[in-house]
Amino acid sequence: MSDPILLTQAAYDRLMEELTQLITVERHAISLKIQEAREEGDLKENGGYHAAKEEQGKMESRINRLEEILASAEIGEANPADGIVKQGLMVSCKLNGLSKDFYLGSHEVFEGTKFEEQIEDGDLDVYSPDSPIGAVVIGKKVGDSVSFTAPNGKEISVEITGVAGFDF
Repeated sequence: MSDPILLTQAAYDRLMEELTQLITVERHAISLKIQEAREEGDLKENGGYHAAKEEQGKMESRINRLEEILASAEIGEANPADGIVKQGLMVSCKLNGLSKDFYLGSHEVFEGTKFEEQIEDGDLDVYSPDSPIGAVVIGKKVGDSVSFTAPNGKEISVEITGVAGFDF
């Protein structure tokens, strides 16, 4: 099993609600669509059937992912912004001299929130504590400088310039 995913109670509840909706309502609805499409005849040329099966696959994949997240979730309060880099906080730094802000934690905490689109559009970066940058900055204090080797082999220097809470 992977490392625990840190979730607030609100994030856990939001993901549990989504899982319940998918299992109790959406699963039944998609099975009805598939059954109706089957009744139309030849499945080889039945676009409705193939679309419904594809939708079912995506939904089952999401159900599996939610079950994994919730099974490994560690529920707690958001970490305090006390100048030390921890999971669940926004980190401001100079990355090879360029200013950068990112959220250190799990992408899953943003699912279903107003920030999900910002992440998908690339306006908000999220790094796992297990990522190369996450692993090197976690536990560091504002003013600390560290470096790491990126997956492409380049040496990256990081100076922590700020740590802040994140308002969901």
